[in-house]
Amino acid sequence: MSLSVLERNRNEGARLAVLHEYELLDAPADDELEAVVRVTAMIAEVPKATLNLIDATRQCQLTTVGFERANMPRRESMCDVEFRKGAFVHVPDATQHPLYRDNPWVSGQLGVVRFYASAPLVSPDGYALGTLCVFDEKVRTLNAEQINRMLDLADIVVALFERRRQARQMAELARDRERSKKFIATVLETIDVGIAACDAQGSLTVFNRAAREWHGTEDTPGLPSEDLPEHFGLFDATGTHRLAPAEIPLIRAIREGEVHDAEMMIKKPEQPNVDLSCTARRLHDEDGAVVGAVVAMNNVTVDREHRRVIEAAHRELASRGEQLAAAVTELRRSNEELEQFAGAVSHDLVRPMAAAHGYLEMMTSGYAEDLDPRATKWLDGAIRAVERMQLLVQALLAYARAGHSPLVPQPVALGEVITNVLADLTTITESSGAEVSIAGELPTVKGDETLLRQLLQNLIDNAMKYRSPDRPCRIVLSAESNDFGWTILVADNGIGIPPDQREKVFEMFAMVDPASRKGHGIGLSTCHRIVDRHNGSITIGDTPGGGTTIRLLLPA
Repeated sequence: MSLSVLERNRNEGARLAVLHEYELLDAPADDELEAVVRVTAMIAEVPKATLNLIDATRQCQLTTVGFERANMPRRESMCDVEFRKGAFVHVPDATQHPLYRDNPWVSGQLGVVRFYASAPLVSPDGYALGTLCVFDEKVRTLNAEQINRMLDLADIVVALFERRRQARQMAELARDRERSKKFIATVLETIDVGIAACDAQGSLTVFNRAAREWHGTEDTPGLPSEDLPEHFGLFDATGTHRLAPAEIPLIRAIREGEVHDAEMMIKKPEQPNVDLSCTARRLHDEDGAVVGAVVAMNNVTVDREHRRVIEAAHRELASRGEQLAAAVTELRRSNEELEQFAGAVSHDLVRPMAAAHGYLEMMTSGYAEDLDPRATKWLDGAIRAVERMQLLVQALLAYARAGHSPLVPQPVALGEVITNVLADLTTITESSGAEVSIAGELPTVKGDETLLRQLLQNLIDNAMKYRSPDRPCRIVLSAESNDFGWTILVADNGIGIPPDQREKVFEMFAMVDPASRKGHGIGLSTCHRIVDRHNGSITIGDTPGGGTTIRLLLPA
């Protein structure tokens, strides 16, 4: 054992840590320790005895017999010489012992000790704390019985140390438990989560502030489970069925072990309803026996109200969606019939109107000399009216074709399309003095070449038609890439379109200036239809310096 203690006590840091755990240094010894030291002096038949603890730098005397207790430097201590071996030290004459004869308490510098004996104080885990020491200025010898009794008394001292430490630890544990209990009580009263607990029979034991506020009642410890539904107004989530005791989440947990996200409603007269989401768990003691259950309740009243509002809105939307779907179906059918009607009527009007225009021209040329100025004016007016009607019919036919002609998506080189469009518009370009230019290169997009040609021809024709009288007509086409595909810009310096009419002009027969009689209000509607069939968009903006810029968003 001595070797084991010696090996262990070579770790001075660990030894000192154990020593300080006892909290005995510089503390007065109690009556029991003083009695042990007195008995030790009597057994050894010496006038002086002491109880020493040795820390890093000093020897601390807890209690003494035959002289006043005092601390001394560790280097002067006789007990420090061999106490870490954990063995009994017996020196009849210190002046003859090689380890002690030069000690200042032996040499005469501090004292004239001759006889010295010490029993080690060793902790239960083998660390040397100090000694139970006896000495005299006379040469003496202890017999075996005296040595054994001193060892017994040393063990008693260590036992008293242990008892004192355990008592202190128990007191600290009790204080910790009390602090913990107060802390838990404070937390329970502070948090906005309702907490309730019951014993194994379902009687309430804990009911915190949030739970009391939501249930509109004071703390009711000991309330049996059969009284809970009536006392607290507990209903199911819909508020239509009062819960039975066995249906309460807290009581269910005793039987089932765990309950997750169970919903119930607190419903009491003259109090607002409270929706709760509950999670409960069964409680066990150290032996596994059921001792009760605890439930955590979250107030979800606002969330559930929102959910009810959203569900009602969903039902309303579903109802309106069905009505809207029916209306869209009817509108689509009506539009198709109107488009078919417009196409059929327009087509049927082409030949009669061409004939009427021909007859009017023949009358004008064949009977010009027989007509007076008034008749000539009337015939000219009739011809212009027929020509306007022919243009209107052509526009209607173009609109119908834009909606019903087969769409064959394929790569379309817009540069080539513009070349063909400008060839078709040569006459109006020359008569209007318009200049059409392309900034950069126009891209290749995916679409129907015939419809895209119709789209760009309408836009350029409109730009020439609504040119400004104050400056030469200039039209610039350009393109910008984007994540969707391409934005095609058709910018002119014409009379422009007021901002408040830029949405309206895409409607059928809508015109910015009906009095000007420059169009029929169908061209931009046709453009909108073509772009829509390409899953694109068309918008109107300003051109810097005056005019209109049409922006076409088309897929790449």
